[in-house]
Amino acid sequence: MCSDGKIMAVEKNLKPETVSTFQKIIYQHYRRNARKLPWRETHDPYQILISEIMLQQTQVQRVMTRYGAFLTTFPDFATLARAPLREILRVWQGLGYNRRALQLKQTAETVISKYHGSLPRNLEALMKLPGIGRASASAILTFAFNEPAVFVETNIRAAFIHCFFQDRTGIKDKEMYPLIAATLDRSNPRTWYYALMDYGVMAKKEFRNPGRKSTHYQRQSPFQGSDRQIRGMILRVLLEEPQISLAQLSQTLGIDQKRLKRSTCALEKDGLIQKQGRYFTIG
Repeated sequence: MCSDGKIMAVEKNLKPETVSTFQKIIYQHYRRNARKLPWRETHDPYQILISEIMLQQTQVQRVMTRYGAFLTTFPDFATLARAPLREILRVWQGLGYNRRALQLKQTAETVISKYHGSLPRNLEALMKLPGIGRASASAILTFAFNEPAVFVETNIRAAFIHCFFQDRTGIKDKEMYPLIAATLDRSNPRTWYYALMDYGVMAKKEFRNPGRKSTHYQRQSPFQGSDRQIRGMILRVLLEEPQISLAQLSQTLGIDQKRLKRSTCALEKDGLIQKQGRYFTIG
């Protein structure tokens, strides 16, 4: 049931009046409750790309704390491409999933070398950039270029499940894609998706997160004591020390060498650290 009491009928081909009603509900909520987010104040493709990568698996409020500082330090593709990985990781600290910082650097290098410093305005080209899948590429097309791409993310998912699938569980994203395409405001997809996402945020708070009915819903595993936390701790040490051995890491962090080895191997595989003899260094 949508917030105004209407339940949208799931039809093979949505009736125009159904589409119109749904859009009216979404836009009415947006006019009253639009979130003010810094990446919504720009259409610059570089700044949009940074926000989309930061927002992958990271809450909006946490991204807000790092977004401005990142853009101040690395204002464009050329600056980011030239920057040492150590400096990028230093500014990235607090966002987690540090591999994204490396992928952003690699993306910047590709944009400079292959696309003459301009982000490609093409879905397939965007999907070839490091760390960018179909959903992220579609979001970048929409928010940077106002292209009517079709994609789903957690808040969009919550909005559609709340309005179209109230009495079901085990809902797959592929069931939503035709609905997303049919209801898309193609005259202004950028604002439409902002509105849709904000409606989904409301639905998650007010209606016990409808997204839990999705087959794609996953509760994030606890961070405290996880390998992910240990990898972050290792990187923080290496941001302060030019190099360090496994034994020194164990002494510094108070963590068993066997467990540390698993984490350093993962960081090496991601390309975030490298081993030179007995010592680990960043990049």
